[in-house]
Amino acid sequence: MSDPNGPVLIEMDTPAPSPADAPPVQDAGDLPNAAAMQKVAALAARRPSRLARWFWRILTALIGFVISVAAWDFVNGLIDRNPVLGLIAMVLIGLFVLVLLAIAIKEWAAYARLGRLDSLHRAADAALTGADLAQARKVTDRLVAHYAARPELDWGRTRLAERRDDMFDADGLLGLAEAELMQPLDMMARREVEAASRQVATVTAVVPLALADVVTALTSNLRMIRRIAEIYGGRAGTLGSWRLTRSVLTHLVATGAVAVGDDLVGSVAGGSVVAKVSRRFGEGIVNGALTARVGIAAMEVCRPLPFRRLRKPSVTRLVQRALTGLFSGFGTSEKSE
Repeated sequence: MSDPNGPVLIEMDTPAPSPADAPPVQDAGDLPNAAAMQKVAALAARRPSRLARWFWRILTALIGFVISVAAWDFVNGLIDRNPVLGLIAMVLIGLFVLVLLAIAIKEWAAYARLGRLDSLHRAADAALTGADLAQARKVTDRLVAHYAARPELDWGRTRLAERRDDMFDADGLLGLAEAELMQPLDMMARREVEAASRQVATVTAVVPLALADVVTALTSNLRMIRRIAEIYGGRAGTLGSWRLTRSVLTHLVATGAVAVGDDLVGSVAGGSVVAKVSRRFGEGIVNGALTARVGIAAMEVCRPLPFRRLRKPSVTRLVQRALTGLFSGFGTSEKSE
């Protein structure tokens, strides 16, 4: 007689399913997205149509013409009524025009500095591609002259001057120049990228206001790109910074690097305890990672020499350094690239 309190065995006609045959869990939809950074990239990289560009050009010219005629009529009428007041108005308008001219000259100088960096980068690429030692020496001379006023590079310039004659190929000479002159600047640029990533991640995770993450991502990335350009000697002005930002984000959008791919989510958000506990914190981590990706692209654009001897910064490593200690549990599960 069987025990009534014992286990009950039920025989099945078909074999029991194996756990190995179970379908995998589809949790990709639960991963955090980076809507803020994607909106920022789309806004900055979007190029207006030709009709829109002509509309703004004609509107700007028309407004400038109307303001000029109104100022002329105002000064002439004031001179007719009171010559002293008319003279004061003329002097003030003249000073305002001089300030506008100074701003225009400053913006032109900023464009010229950015163009100098781009010219150095193209010349270095051509020297490396053609293995041209003479051109590599010209690039090195231009690079030393470009950073002649940077006291933090005195030691690197001295070492470069001591060892440059020992290099007999373009790759070795430009590699030496990169190691001696670019390494301190790369470290400074990395710190700027880490600071921007930390700020974007924190605001996205903590501030619940609508569009706050988008505004923070836009301002932080603009400031980061401008600072990176200044570190490498660009010192972009207002218009130059916006043009540089558009070129960086346009490159990211064209290559698809601003989209959240499996590599980015898996290495940054998927392995973080915070990303699994809080979706909002996960979005902050991914937005910080995409900010780091924008910063690396800015480094490549603003750097006068391409990454050859020195290793290009890793997105995962930058985010780990920026966010370790900011979010509890972050930085212990990810693997550095």
